[in-house]
Amino acid sequence: MAKLDETIHQATRLRIMAALNAVEPGEPGLDFTRLKSLTGATDGNLGSHLETLSKAGYVTVEKSFVDRKPKTRVAATRTGRRAFAEHVAFLKSVIDGGDAQA
Repeated sequence: MAKLDETIHQATRLRIMAALNAVEPGEPGLDFTRLKSLTGATDGNLGSHLETLSKAGYVTVEKSFVDRKPKTRVAATRTGRRAFAEHVAFLKSVIDGGDAQA
């Protein structure tokens, strides 16, 4: 039974998870700057939401240096992809007038 995921349901986190789920599993994820552009979030706001998603086990955040510049890549985990799929199924059931439960 599909259910509302309170962690993903917040608008910015929903945008983050949608963007990350558009990346094929096994691909390196999205660069922080690209994700910021896609979500319209500020650095601090995006970082805060990524921390929440990371604590839930929905994303991984990898930091490195390239040419002495910090690089951050974010990817959805298997758990995050499953949670997002369930959340989308929940939303579809609401739209279809089904018996969705929060």
